[in-house]
Amino acid sequence: MRTTVGRYAITGTLGEGGMGVVYSAYDDRLGRPIAIKMIKTAVAQADARDRLWREARAAAKVNHPAICQLYEICEEDGELFLAMELLQGESLATRISRGPIGVAEVGTIALGMLAGVQALHAERLIHRDLKPSNIFLTPHGVKLLDFGLTTGVSAPLTGETVSRLTMPGTVIGTPQYSAPEQLRGEVVDARVDLFAAGAVLYEMLAGRPPFTGKSAVEIFHAIMYEHPPVLTGGPAVAALDRVVSRALAKRAADRVPTAEAMSQDLRAAIALGDSGSVAPAHAVTRLIVLPLKVLRSDPETDFLAFSLADAVTSALSGLQSLVVRSSVGASRFASDAPDLKSIATEAEVDAVLVGTLLRAGDQLRVSSQLVEAPAATVLWSNTTQVPVGDLFRLQDELTGRIVESLSIPLTTRERRMLKQDVPSSPRAYELYLRANEMSRDNRRWQAALDLYQQCVTEDPHYAPAYVGIGRMHRMIGKYVTGETQERFAKSETALRRALELNPDLSIAESLYSHLEVDLGRAEQSMVRLLRRARERSADAEVFAGLSHALRYCGLLQASLASAKEARRLDPKVRVSAAHTLFMLGDYEGVIEHERNGDSYMRSLAQLMLGQRDEALASLEDGGPLPHLLSFYATALKHLIRNDFEQSRLWIEKVADIADPEGRYYMARHFAYLGETTRALAMLAGCIDGGSFCVPVLAKDPWLDSVRGMPEFAALLGRAETRHRQAVISFLTAEGDRILGIPHPV
Repeated sequence: MRTTVGRYAITGTLGEGGMGVVYSAYDDRLGRPIAIKMIKTAVAQADARDRLWREARAAAKVNHPAICQLYEICEEDGELFLAMELLQGESLATRISRGPIGVAEVGTIALGMLAGVQALHAERLIHRDLKPSNIFLTPHGVKLLDFGLTTGVSAPLTGETVSRLTMPGTVIGTPQYSAPEQLRGEVVDARVDLFAAGAVLYEMLAGRPPFTGKSAVEIFHAIMYEHPPVLTGGPAVAALDRVVSRALAKRAADRVPTAEAMSQDLRAAIALGDSGSVAPAHAVTRLIVLPLKVLRSDPETDFLAFSLADAVTSALSGLQSLVVRSSVGASRFASDAPDLKSIATEAEVDAVLVGTLLRAGDQLRVSSQLVEAPAATVLWSNTTQVPVGDLFRLQDELTGRIVESLSIPLTTRERRMLKQDVPSSPRAYELYLRANEMSRDNRRWQAALDLYQQCVTEDPHYAPAYVGIGRMHRMIGKYVTGETQERFAKSETALRRALELNPDLSIAESLYSHLEVDLGRAEQSMVRLLRRARERSADAEVFAGLSHALRYCGLLQASLASAKEARRLDPKVRVSAAHTLFMLGDYEGVIEHERNGDSYMRSLAQLMLGQRDEALASLEDGGPLPHLLSFYATALKHLIRNDFEQSRLWIEKVADIADPEGRYYMARHFAYLGETTRALAMLAGCIDGGSFCVPVLAKDPWLDSVRGMPEFAALLGRAETRHRQAVISFLTAEGDRILGIPHPV
């Protein structure tokens, strides 16, 4: 090792990388220890010298406690080196290597990191290589290091200021912390540093980077197209994960605009937890259970291919540390040789359960594998053989092995939940599984209902079967027969019975909350779901249902926030946010949300923007709709073509719609046609039926024909009364705190 550099005496080696080396040294003139950074002799000098000069200029330009101080840049015998502040402590990378960091410490480190980023941005500099190894933890605070990729811009750094130092197509920065636009070699702005800050924040909390892969190509793909598993562990962790989610948005425009704004969000998130008792963060595992492959067809047992996988999915769906993709979604990936890479990307999962089913005489053999995706690493493999009459043992064993293999932390409630619903007889469980299979086809809903009822006759204490009864009555009443109220009453009776038997049954409470909205009790549903959201903060379905109930109560901003939270937890979950966006007047947002979704909502939004041809094309190109929606779509087509008489005839076919929110859409359609009496009657049914969205009633231009009428003023007054009470209930239930929003309206 060399003993001197310039006038400085070398005392040791601090670190060495691909391009340079850092020594500890002593400045005998000023009597202080320093750090020396210089280029390795074997490195191409031109690029390395440019990088070192860039680092020196950036460090010299910023005077801030979170920026490592530069003393001087010197050259001796053709060797360029920096004399810098010698730091005591360790890098953030070293700290993370010992495991995830607690919320309080994460907050301190992240705020220090962002203070340094903000100081750079104030001087019109972009770091472009923010990562744990370039963040140093000292006894006195955080220091940012290595400004070799830092670039400056001529204008103040806002979210719209851009810069490019390299040629198009060149990737700058460390792949795991690089924003999508960096990987594409596009122009970049300050928000690439905020993306990197979000990645660092995630890694501190989870103990692992948000985007991983075996190669740079796999990491690039993950950053461009995938979302990291959400973090859970209490209100503070959930709030921090929301900060992370926004920072890691694929589009720069969707990210937080400045380091100061991100710091404010961080402070608000940290304030949600007591630093002495905050639960540790952990990444939620995402699982999909594929239908079993039948090795030899047998009419008596083939139904298990879907039903057993569906039962396992349902049994695991209430766990906080696990997101389980729906059985309907899983059926799309069923094949003889599942493509794990495609499944991992399209379904956004970390693990896949695959298996085969074979009947041999009176025995059933199920061979299953839990496979890590997309690496295809087998976590466990198992073969279970049971008598045909002992199907529940298969479900119980599979769920237990999954929980064990994925090391899922279980609460006391979750342990109880997994052991709660045990059928009293093999016959009851077989009836339940057969009913589940039939319920997939709307033409067999009544047959499925009959089997569920036979199941509870066999076992009056099996809660999941009552859920099936409640779901079938609701679906038949809403979409098939005219016995809506009678069916809804039977649905409520069944779901209440399920919850009496098992208060922890997540699917029963979710369905009951939706039924309450149908029955005009949106406020009660909202309060119920807020309570569940507080208890089960990682359940995407809870927030999707909550978004629905909040919109009926007219709490549009809260509804949108809840939909975003649902999608943060599970990007694949179905949400009705298009209706919320429509009622907010964000018609472009509706079109984007429904680009490949509901054609009639997309068409409505296009029509509001004056895009009549596009609106008609959306309806013409849309797929098949349930009969009531198909009638409405036909009425809308005639309205777009200015054939008001035909539009009136078709809209009358939907006039008896049971959904309170659906009556709003009918009312606005009648009002547009000049049918003011019918419009007012529909509005009354909408408000009194339980959808009292004051903002849209006050602003929807299609309601202008009735807006000046005294009857409309009276209806609006009734809606405002219910809306005010819903706001009070929302705030009392701490909905603003749960969703992290300042105001719900």
